[in-house]
Amino acid sequence: MRKVILITLITAALGVFSLFLVPMNTALRPATGSPQLVSIQQLPDFGDQCAWDNVPSSVAFRALRGEPFDMYPGQSVYAAAQNGGEMVDVMRPPVRTIRDTYPTYSFVAVDTQHDEVVLQDNNLWAIRVFNRLENSPPGAPLSVPKRVIMGDKTDIQYNNGVYIDPKNGDIYSVETDVGDKVVVFDRSKEGNVEPTRTLNTPHRGFSLSVDEEKQELYVGIQYPPQVPVYRKTASGDEKPLRSLKGESTRLSDTHGLAIDTKRKLMFVNNWGHVSDYLTAGTGRFEDASIAIYPLAADGDAAPARVIQGSRTQLNWPAAMSLDPDTGDLYVANDVDHSILVFKSTDQGNVAPTRVIKGRKTGLNHPTGVFVDKKNNEVWASSFGNATATVYPLNANGDVAPLRTIKSAPDGYQGLEFGKVEAVAYDSKRQEYLVPN
Repeated sequence: MRKVILITLITAALGVFSLFLVPMNTALRPATGSPQLVSIQQLPDFGDQCAWDNVPSSVAFRALRGEPFDMYPGQSVYAAAQNGGEMVDVMRPPVRTIRDTYPTYSFVAVDTQHDEVVLQDNNLWAIRVFNRLENSPPGAPLSVPKRVIMGDKTDIQYNNGVYIDPKNGDIYSVETDVGDKVVVFDRSKEGNVEPTRTLNTPHRGFSLSVDEEKQELYVGIQYPPQVPVYRKTASGDEKPLRSLKGESTRLSDTHGLAIDTKRKLMFVNNWGHVSDYLTAGTGRFEDASIAIYPLAADGDAAPARVIQGSRTQLNWPAAMSLDPDTGDLYVANDVDHSILVFKSTDQGNVAPTRVIKGRKTGLNHPTGVFVDKKNNEVWASSFGNATATVYPLNANGDVAPLRTIKSAPDGYQGLEFGKVEAVAYDSKRQEYLVPN
């Protein structure tokens, strides 16, 4: 049976969005010592399911809007002192809230047929669509989206990877961590609408790619790491056609995924956190890497090549996008605030051929990248400052963006809550510590 500290339970319900601060009450204090809010509550055994799966979606979206909510309607939720004592109801308004009210842009893609940019908002659980030529330089008003898909009916949670159908503009969105699904929307949809189609996937999906010739959908799964391949039109509980997974694959905390249908290659990047949660003692850390496989790789197949080592500069690599003509591979390099470019033939401990990085670029924890070959541009979405920036395809070094989509004031730095599951208070420094 799982036990959860109450304040952890509250913040987990809010995910990346907010941290509720609850006032101390005498009934919440232990018999001796300084005041504490410590409550252990027995919860049902969810097995392999995340507790979040049992929280109604309406609760999550009320939390997003900063409205009062009852996580477990009709059930008793209480706090008590460590040594027992009077139980009191804590479902009351917080004294104040720490929350990020601006979007957090995790991924970006371009609909080249309709001249639109699609951004995944991982903070407010939304998909925002902008005109491709939208530009909000410093001092300009915030960018205004053409359409927004958002609300409890959308089934969007922790949305990361996105794919745009090149023919009809359909939007494919994959949910990491708790969603366990791919949701598909018609490009004309907006507001609080249900998906056109839903595909259930393994836990913690992060990235998407499609082989349009074979009509196959590739899904990068973070942990346990794997790449299942489905029919592009798959829905419901349909099983994958094949799946790349196993110790020989060298997949580890998989994030970005890109396929090269011209050269029949698949690129998968890894953070290097290796473990099999079913087997004790298998955990270890390796350098981040990009593993390259034949496009049709299946089962426990070893990579044909691996890009890995200190010279690569890989540091929490996220999305990847490929130039189909040159084979150049663009990598959003989160912690290094950069976009790295490798040759498709690279292997071993090699330096990138180009690096977009520096103060002028505006990059702030970029996790999304997209090559727009039609317009010879490369886009990046920054997790840290609610922006998407676009550069010439051949950009290198500390270059200013051609245009910027800006959804927060100039100089804004996001709270960058990942998935808040605990909080501690440092009374000496009067600071809150929020691990992600």
